[in-house]
Amino acid sequence: MRGLELSRNYYNVYGQALLASVPPSVGTNLAMGLVGAGSECLGFDDELSRDHDFGPGFCVWAPRAVYVQWGPELVDAYERLPRSFGGLERNETSLAGQRVGVFETEAFYRTFTGLERAPQSVGEWLSIPEQLLALVADGEVFSDPSRYFTNLREAYRGFYPEQVVRKKLAADLASMAQSGQYNLGRCLRRDDPVAANVARTEFVQSVLAALHLLSRTYMPYYKWSFRSLSERAHVPEPICALVRKVASAPVCEVTADQVDSLCEVMLRCVLTLGWASTTSDFLLDAAVEIWQGLDSDYLRGRPLEEGVFH
Repeated sequence: MRGLELSRNYYNVYGQALLASVPPSVGTNLAMGLVGAGSECLGFDDELSRDHDFGPGFCVWAPRAVYVQWGPELVDAYERLPRSFGGLERNETSLAGQRVGVFETEAFYRTFTGLERAPQSVGEWLSIPEQLLALVADGEVFSDPSRYFTNLREAYRGFYPEQVVRKKLAADLASMAQSGQYNLGRCLRRDDPVAANVARTEFVQSVLAALHLLSRTYMPYYKWSFRSLSERAHVPEPICALVRKVASAPVCEVTADQVDSLCEVMLRCVLTLGWASTTSDFLLDAAVEIWQGLDSDYLRGRPLEEGVFH
């Protein structure tokens, strides 16, 4: 059983018991589900995932006013729920922080986005890394009568505004040009395999990030970024296969043609979208054109590299 299904089943059995610990007027303001850190929220968990921070449990989100008044009672009620369910026991590590239990809604969002509300400007959107937005957007809300938690979540799930997508894509394309089209070959010619591997890693990460942006999908952190490419961003298999080949081959066997093929995919996309019109095959030229063609004075005034995935 996957972690999200386990959490849902646990909620179905014990969610009402927790609600019974508070007045109905309080319960209608609570949301319950499983959202946040953990491979189970992405649907990527497996047997290896069970060695840490895995097991029965769910999240309870309470708006600040409710949390201030009823937080201790809710925490006590949650901690009285069984730690074992379906033959599994919750396995928690202190370094991972709290992943299930009772949370103040505003503090929960602030942890991942730095905000207690939805972003209201392109600058706020640009400042939030994709991998943190992926944590807010994935998982599942099991119940939310007031929709307070859900309305905030849906604002984030709607993805970056298009101008921010363009700005971040320009940064990723510039990184691809610098690391892949320029520095990778130079490092290999200098017989510096360590630097070449670093350049290759930067290139692949920027490829993954750009493809996620074009698919309007938040890229999770590095461990799940390639799997997400096919299962969440639904990037065509031939492109995924080429990314895998470039990433997994001995770095001395990565060819300029392979790098250029991935760059050509990006260039065709931005030309088709009308975000650039360059005839150059060096991605930095497309990146600069996208950046300087932004409607937002603020985004156009930010450094080209700002917004790159890191």
